[in-house]
Amino acid sequence: MSRKKINFIGNRNIALIFSGLLMIIAIASLAIRGLEMGIDFTGGTLIEVGYQKAADVTALRKTLGEIGFADATVQNFGTAKDVLIRLKPREGVNSNDLSSQVLEAINKTTAEPASVRRVEFVGPQVGDDLAEDGFLALLYSTLGILIYIAWRFEWKFSLGAVIATFHDVIVTLGVFSIFQLEFDLTVLAAILALIGYSLNDTIVVYDRIRENFRDMRDTPTEDIMNIAVNDTLSRTIMTSATVFLVLLALFIWGGAVIHNFSIGLLFGVVFGTYSSIFIASPMALILGICPEDLMVPIKEGSEMDQMP
Repeated sequence: MSRKKINFIGNRNIALIFSGLLMIIAIASLAIRGLEMGIDFTGGTLIEVGYQKAADVTALRKTLGEIGFADATVQNFGTAKDVLIRLKPREGVNSNDLSSQVLEAINKTTAEPASVRRVEFVGPQVGDDLAEDGFLALLYSTLGILIYIAWRFEWKFSLGAVIATFHDVIVTLGVFSIFQLEFDLTVLAAILALIGYSLNDTIVVYDRIRENFRDMRDTPTEDIMNIAVNDTLSRTIMTSATVFLVLLALFIWGGAVIHNFSIGLLFGVVFGTYSSIFIASPMALILGICPEDLMVPIKEGSEMDQMP
């Protein structure tokens, strides 16, 4: 028992209450406010323009608001001289007319006209298809997790891992809903990456629990799981801290294109690390996992059977 340091499993009720509150807040926000979908899902027009000098993004937003495009998203793209303008679809107005109106308006307020780099249009049907495909990707990945862990470990571990991963996804989506951050394809990619990251952390803990179950048969299940979490704690913290620092660098210096992507993964790494320690293992314990579930059956005629 000298390996046992922090009583994570013993404090599981506190962690589960805290996680329950986070889930309730996240689900309530998703139900009431929803997600601020980007044009990848809603459809719309994307215009990229460039200037010889740094663009005044605030002035551009004001100008577009004056001509009826207050809901337009204006942000720097790559450098301060490049600007990305996203417009939501409007009934009866095609993308060419929209882009012409926007260019005419922003060129009136600047001494130097903007040069058009590209104009793209995403139809509402395409947006609906992308949203459906994204949901199916999340569903299939979750089913894959269930099948893999049930085969690799035990079905109680499988449900524990899925519950922990579901917790991470819902809470991260709740952050985007509460702060009304734009949810686009890059954020969907971050959510899918989060599922893999959270699962990886959980698998490491589960693997150590299985080893301890076989090596410490006379130790209570709760103590075995607690020792396993402590044994993998330094690895979990080091891995998460390294990934967090990389994502923080992307958030600060990566530019507007991957801004929300890095936000999604920053919160995801924090929640994923937390859930692998406080959610995945306690849920398996609640489901009744015990050493006998993972014992390797002794074959008939083995040396153990032949011992007097």
